[in-house]
Amino acid sequence: MMDWDELVRAAAGCKKCQLCETRSNVVFGAGPRDADIMFIGEGPGEQEDLQGEPFVGPAGKLLDDILSIVDLNRGNCYIANIVKCRPPRNRDPREEEQEACIGYLFNQIELIQPKIVVCLGRIAAMRMIRPDYRITREHGSWEEINRIWTTAIYHPSALLRDVTKRPETFEDMLSIRRKYRELGIKV
Repeated sequence: MMDWDELVRAAAGCKKCQLCETRSNVVFGAGPRDADIMFIGEGPGEQEDLQGEPFVGPAGKLLDDILSIVDLNRGNCYIANIVKCRPPRNRDPREEEQEACIGYLFNQIELIQPKIVVCLGRIAAMRMIRPDYRITREHGSWEEINRIWTTAIYHPSALLRDVTKRPETFEDMLSIRRKYRELGIKV
């Protein structure tokens, strides 16, 4: 396992897959390095690639609003992605791209040691929870994986496209608040 500085340097110079050829910036992650709650998306979009920060475009603004429902914000949770470079045209990251990059995320999780992981969307849930995860059926359900309570909610970009999913996400966020209170997490 690398320490933070080694990990940031390794990710910044990464050339393990073709995504490095079109990136503007590596989008490593953001938030306190000792956060009890970690949110994981699939990969950076255009604005994230340009700014080098996760979830700063329209989906990021919605994520901020969603977090505020349960007294969370970028100052009390950590936000990262499965892949650290933007897939072209915001397509889903391919399996080989996820494989090339997942070690960085696992190292981040080891260093942060969150008590809760929230997967943002289907791709993250299928990678972090299990390959056959069905977001439409299982969002908001909890599993303990390696002593970390893990759940998934709809990706904010899906909520921008389909507002009918927002009430379910509101309920999922209330479940996240119940879980962090149950675990004694102070936000």
